[in-house]
Formats: sequence, structure tokens, C-alpha cells
Amino acid sequence: MGVDDYLIAIGFGAILGIAARIIIPGKQRIGLLLTVLIGMGAAVAGTWISDQFDLGSDATFEVLGRTLDWLVIGIQVGIAVVGVALAAVLAPTFDTDRRTRS
Repeated sequence: MGVDDYLIAIGFGAILGIAARIIIPGKQRIGLLLTVLIGMGAAVAGTWISDQFDLGSDATFEVLGRTLDWLVIGIQVGIAVVGVALAAVLAPTFDTDRRTRS
């Protein structure tokens, strides 16, 4: 995988973060920017893990002339879901707003 694969992963990560937030039940008290950043990090981490462990499958699809692997996408989504869930759990710990929430 080359540099362009990582750049595409960053762009795709924005969508991954939002998808992860939709997958997790309940309300997450994290902002959209943090969600997108987590998705971007998950996309890059998933691409790196797939590259390091030579993970891939024959199940591919094309988007805008690029061939994407379903296994790599699954790894990226899994990392994004875990990242958003952790952020949602840890967010109240770092909340500086002392007002009571109703």
C-alpha cells in the first residue's frame, strides 16, 4: 500500500467516524469534529494494520477508479466503533461544563 492509500483512508475516515457513531446505540456526548478525527485515525490505523499483517481478501469493490478491499474496510470500521465508544465513555471525565444537564 502506498501513500495514496493512506490519503484515501484519511478522506474515507470522515465517513467512518460518522458511521461508527450511528452504529453505537445511545447518545454520545462528543462533537462532530472529534468523531471525524477518530474516524480518520481509525482509517489510517486499519490501513496500516492491514499492510503490516498482509491482510486482504478477494472481495473487493471499486469507488472512483480505486479498488477497495472489504476486509480492510471492516477493520477500519471496527477500530472506528471502538474509538468512538471510548471517546463517548471518557468524554464526561473531561467535561469542563459544570452546569447540570437535564
